Amino acid sequence: MKDLKRVILKLSGEALTGNQKSGYDDAMIEDIARQVKEITDKGIQVGIVIGGGNYWRGRSNDSIDRTKADQIGMLATIMNCIYVSEIFRSTGIMTNVLTPFECGGITKLFSKDRANKYFSKGMVVFFA
Repeated sequence: MKDLKRVILKLSGEALTGNQKSGYDDAMIEDIARQVKEITDKGIQVGIVIGGGNYWRGRSNDSIDRTKADQIGMLATIMNCIYVSEIFRSTGIMTNVLTPFECGGITKLFSKDRANKYFSKGMVVFFA
């Protein structure tokens, strides 16, 4: 682990609800943020990918087009990244959310250069 420079953390959207049936378990997300901070304090860059399963399970829905179901899942993923990013920010962690398309100024358009720039500034980068 001594030579580790960057890690990608995959969080399940369903896990964000904790013991609740829906929504978010903020205390659990704050605990994850503290653990991520311990990693970034060691100089390791952290990227995070979050699923959207707490909002949408499109593969189990046969009544809509598969492409539309996947697009709805992408939106759920973006919502989760924005929410978790804000909880991280409230604990003092600098973050940015990158998406494959612009979301009205809420997120930034993904590019490898942009992600590397944010990593070099010590930010946790969310990939939605």
